[in-house]
Amino acid sequence: MANPARNTRLKKEIDILKEDTDNSGVVAVIVDESDMTHLKGLFTGPPDTPYAGGTYQVDIQVPAGYPFQPPKFTMDTKIWHPNISSKTGMICLDIIRPNDKSTSSANTWSPVNTIKTVLLSIRMLLELPNPDDPQDAVVATMARDEPEYFRLMAHDWAVRYAGAPRREPPPPEQPSERAPQPPKKMDEVDPARYKGYNKAMVDQFVEMGFDIDRVVEAFLHFGLDRNGGYHYQMEEAYAGDIISRLYGEA
Repeated sequence: MANPARNTRLKKEIDILKEDTDNSGVVAVIVDESDMTHLKGLFTGPPDTPYAGGTYQVDIQVPAGYPFQPPKFTMDTKIWHPNISSKTGMICLDIIRPNDKSTSSANTWSPVNTIKTVLLSIRMLLELPNPDDPQDAVVATMARDEPEYFRLMAHDWAVRYAGAPRREPPPPEQPSERAPQPPKKMDEVDPARYKGYNKAMVDQFVEMGFDIDRVVEAFLHFGLDRNGGYHYQMEEAYAGDIISRLYGEA
């Protein structure tokens, strides 16, 4: 169903982005002129970062409830970054999280945010990665424990996937135990390993690079309700405790 108010705002936002591209460095274009709710955002990697010179594309899906509900932003371009999944492109960024009772952060989505402000925030995330609030556990561990190797890996991926010019040689070959592993097909996992927990709730941590059994053990340790196997919104405090335990900090 058409949403005139949403579409009017989107058109205005896109027009402003076009006019300000030279200054802002970000742009968003409509994928199909018959559907304003599907956009692609583009920006170049910030200077003085491993991503410099690369071009990054973000998929943007705008919901019917926009601007009161946040769009879904997913990185199309493969990137080696602790706050963006190297497997799925999911982005860990407070301002695109829905603002509901289960979310304690004051920086969650607000109707005053725009496509432009989010794209600028994602670009800034490339300048200031935060391994302590990860979306990809493997990358976050490397960023914290081996920052120089992380920098080389991030630059190598920028060259291979984002078209950045190579400024440094490729990183040395990784030992097999820390090399990025191909994503597992979740549908092939034995359902018994979830021990009654909702698959999607467990998989959101698995997609960050953690093993299913370790995630389920953390759920059990903190006594999370199985809720009959149905999905429910996990409180942010629980999510933080689970990540800390998966990192061996709790």
